[in-house]
Amino acid sequence: MADPYQTLGVARTASEADIKKAYRKLAKELHPDRNKDNPKAAERFSQATSAYDLLSDKDKRARFDRGEIDGDGNPASPFGYGGARGGPGGGGGGPGGFSSHQFDFGGGDADMSGIFEGLFGGGTRPGAGGGFSSGFGRRGAAPKGANTAYRLAVPFIDAATLAPQRVTLADGKTIDLKLPAGTESGTQMRLTGKGENGPGGAGDAIVTIDVQPHRFFTRDGDDVRLDLPITLAEAVLGGQVKVPTVERPVMLKVPAGTSSGRTFRLKGKGFHKKDGTRGDQLITLMITIPADDAALAAFVRDWNGAETGNPRADMGV
Repeated sequence: MADPYQTLGVARTASEADIKKAYRKLAKELHPDRNKDNPKAAERFSQATSAYDLLSDKDKRARFDRGEIDGDGNPASPFGYGGARGGPGGGGGGPGGFSSHQFDFGGGDADMSGIFEGLFGGGTRPGAGGGFSSGFGRRGAAPKGANTAYRLAVPFIDAATLAPQRVTLADGKTIDLKLPAGTESGTQMRLTGKGENGPGGAGDAIVTIDVQPHRFFTRDGDDVRLDLPITLAEAVLGGQVKVPTVERPVMLKVPAGTSSGRTFRLKGKGFHKKDGTRGDQLITLMITIPADDAALAAFVRDWNGAETGNPRADMGV
């Protein structure tokens, strides 16, 4: 068991600020995220964390300085023989090398969350707990590997229908990703254990969804909008027209005398919602007029002569 002062490289008279400063320096140098190919760094990082855990606790530090506990926080001499190993007495367990340990249910963990938030951007602090959660045999938990970020471009129709997406990870392996209901650009999915390897296991993969635009569909909340071109004859005479949806084409009945801009609703043809329902598809009819059609132009000139009324009268023009 190492002397915590020696582990952090500080004198026994070091202040709390000196101890914290020394620990910060070691944590930056030894953190596993910066020493992925050096397992010894992870071990030293754990030792430094345990040393700081003891010395940052005033009660534990005082007991260590008095020789009551050793560098691991365990009773050094339960029957009063000698001092703590590495402490002022420098002695062993008892006469003839006799040693006996008791559980120490006192004390508590030092809160190092602020230090790790400052050093590593809010990453989880290596825990000091372990064993019996009582202060006996405490060790710093080995941290997991770093998370890996991915950005996945998802076709519009796939996002609307929740079609599975194949993802290739950094290690070359592929997985089929099931999109969740409510998927939209910015949706994040966590793949546990698919990040970088570390002493405490692999981190996670964080996949951010980027829904791609479509050439004629647009999204409006959970609804899908479509401007559907129709001919003048279809608008005047009415009839059945085929309409594309995110799944398959359907037939839409256009009433005779339909004006351009009229909107129809197809229930349940939009995006999947988180509550298990679906949005709708909104279809706006757009009458298309062919260019340079002499017969149509002649007909409209004759027909316009008999036309009465001003369709823009409600606008005051």
